[in-house]
Amino acid sequence: MLTKETLKKEIEEALYSTAGKSFAESDLTDKYYALGNVVRKHTGKIWSETGKNQRASKAKTVYYFSMEYLTGKFMEKNLEYLGIYEVVKDFFEDHDICLGDLFDIEAEPGLGNGGLGRLAVAFLDSLSSMSMPGHGYGLRYEKGLFKQSIENGYQKEEPQNWLKEQNIWEFKRPSEAVEVRYGGGIQVIPIGKKFTFRHVDYSIVKAVPYDTPFIGYKNHNVNTLRLWSAESTEDLNLKEFSKGNLCGAFNKIDEVKSICQVLYPDDSYYDGKRLRLKQEYFLVSAGVQDVVRKSVNNGIPLEELHKYTAIHINDTHPAMAVPELMRILMDEYYMEWEQAWKITVKTCAFTNHTLLEEAMEKWDISLYRDLLPRIWQITEEINNRFLAELRNVHRITSAEAMDKLSIIHQNTVRMVNLSIVGSHSINGVAKLHSDLLKERELRHFYNIYPQKFNNKTNGIIHRHWLLSANKNLADLTEDLIGPGFKTNPIQMRELLKHSNDKQVLDRIMEIKHENKKNLSKYIYDTTGIKTNPHGIFDIQAKRIHEYKRQLMNILHVMYLYDKLKTNPNMDMVPRTFIFAGKAAPGYYIAKEIIKLINTVARVVNSDLTIKDKLKIVFLEDYSVSLATKMIPAADVSEQISTATKEASGTSNMKYMMNGAITLATLDGANIEIMKEVGENNIVVFGLKDYEVYDFYQRGNYDPQSLYFGNPVIKETIDKLVNGYFRVPYGEFQPIYDSLVKYGDRYFILKDFESYMQAQRKIGNMYRNKYQWAEMSLSNTACSGAFSSDYTIGRYANEIWGVKTLTPRKD
Repeated sequence: MLTKETLKKEIEEALYSTAGKSFAESDLTDKYYALGNVVRKHTGKIWSETGKNQRASKAKTVYYFSMEYLTGKFMEKNLEYLGIYEVVKDFFEDHDICLGDLFDIEAEPGLGNGGLGRLAVAFLDSLSSMSMPGHGYGLRYEKGLFKQSIENGYQKEEPQNWLKEQNIWEFKRPSEAVEVRYGGGIQVIPIGKKFTFRHVDYSIVKAVPYDTPFIGYKNHNVNTLRLWSAESTEDLNLKEFSKGNLCGAFNKIDEVKSICQVLYPDDSYYDGKRLRLKQEYFLVSAGVQDVVRKSVNNGIPLEELHKYTAIHINDTHPAMAVPELMRILMDEYYMEWEQAWKITVKTCAFTNHTLLEEAMEKWDISLYRDLLPRIWQITEEINNRFLAELRNVHRITSAEAMDKLSIIHQNTVRMVNLSIVGSHSINGVAKLHSDLLKERELRHFYNIYPQKFNNKTNGIIHRHWLLSANKNLADLTEDLIGPGFKTNPIQMRELLKHSNDKQVLDRIMEIKHENKKNLSKYIYDTTGIKTNPHGIFDIQAKRIHEYKRQLMNILHVMYLYDKLKTNPNMDMVPRTFIFAGKAAPGYYIAKEIIKLINTVARVVNSDLTIKDKLKIVFLEDYSVSLATKMIPAADVSEQISTATKEASGTSNMKYMMNGAITLATLDGANIEIMKEVGENNIVVFGLKDYEVYDFYQRGNYDPQSLYFGNPVIKETIDKLVNGYFRVPYGEFQPIYDSLVKYGDRYFILKDFESYMQAQRKIGNMYRNKYQWAEMSLSNTACSGAFSSDYTIGRYANEIWGVKTLTPRKD
């Protein structure tokens, strides 16, 4: 057991070995790395024991493939999960050092963008905390997505240099590197009545693994996130270097390094598309090779691989895991196609994360074939055999049906189709989403493979979003219902017994107010904007996209401001609208929405006549750390996507857990949130899914009739183009045109009146503080159902066949 005395000795030893200094001589950064090394030491023994136990038992293991892992920082979490947080905190406080200052030194890993990456991390957290054998594969992006700053209202992107300093949590494993091959050609060699395939004239990239331990919550279990880094097999070209041709000297090295430089390189041009495809294959080839190697080394017969191993494809980015596993089984272990295919399908499972057509990946055949010639051959053969199955088994003959189902269509390879055909399970991530996949978007596949389709509603890490992010609320919860909710969060429903206790409701309001004061201080320190923590904090923090409708939110703010300008004495609860999120660098309209938000903020926040009743804040460079500050402070959670567009969402669950009232369309998991919390504790508005589809089917949505027929809408929208804002001429014309001229694709004008009514309802409810506090308590109480532990339990039982493995404590 770690005590302050043993901790002191271990930190001093670590300081001598890492910094060559004593505790008194060392600075805060030295102490951070020393503490990190102590944590590594304590983690390492458990990690080793976990690996030995999993290998010895040959328990079925899931390998989760994802292009994103939005991990957040590790130090605080690792201390908590190892059960040594308090002793470490006390030790540093004895030396007048705030543990939070040490946490601030850690750079946040740049491995993800949004919900996809955060979900992957939640799943790894739950797998480890439930003592299930499960590990992640991803890429070690050196520059992350990008670091966002706001200059003159515009988003500016810079490299996210999170690896500039040492990453104390990663362990490089060069002896476990593998080769990934690109380009070249395929020789077909007949051997009797059979053929073998030899890849020739290819280029090699070395995939070097960096392992990060994923610690389970106080359960003596540590799983692994393995991130691959690309290294060249060639050194610099000395001949070119000697000539002074520096570009030529480093050309091949730089080309290889580019694979793991940036998450989601801009694919609006050919080189960007090619780099993305290289990234995706790099991940699956390195990962699948590693999975097979581990299985062979552990004495698992590959003929029974699916009995011991599950490969999970998180969205379509890792879809090539299907042909890559086929390649390895056939070309390296000489299996016949039929046997290899049976094993592959039983091993692989696929999660679909979107209903957006543009997000369903397709690759140009020529690019796919030239870069990955053997994978193309296998993909083509998978498709040929699948089409034969459609004709001969399912009796499908119409050209239209075959075109919809074919993996290869109109000179493209459709990765959704490949994932479905090559997996035994296809799941959506919320009930509505899964229903829409079966009934509409993927109905053609559901009709032939109904047994493959299922729902697994997303979940969140309650250990982070409540126990860590909102310690006061977690402490109150423990005082009221005991500690059992920490490992069984459904017990949080016991809080409902206190919904009429005014002392409890007062405490809930006090905790929320303290969180709002903390966020207000952060806002002032970073932006200079003063906000009122006694008013409503209305927050929308997520990736900037038209379907998420940050635009509708800011248009409503413009409407409120107009009302206040007309009547500064209007009786209105003070409101602060807080935005955060990144727009993809090539997504022009999304970046213009950021500019609009900041333009409105500049005007409103400097207007003294409205008496601070309205403030707008855009917090730059949204991250897990920033979300941890924002979410506990929210009164209102904006979950206002166009119905049918958000697959699930997880921020809705995080805000709910922290007692925010959800303002929502009936989209994604919002429907399940309403079912859990009750219709009286959520505010819903807008079109339903069937109404949206009805407009699509009839083609009769006319936004111009709303624009010309509703004076409020017209006056608000006109401010985008009539010179109201002092911006360059035509600045917001594309936004205006998207609403008025080009069909209002995401039904902002259609839902605007309903949204305004919902916002008025929010304002009226907030005036009754005990009603609001009771609603807040109900949301927290009912949020435990959305813990990722329960989600993982359903994946493990119903898809993977993975079970809890009791940790050994040697």
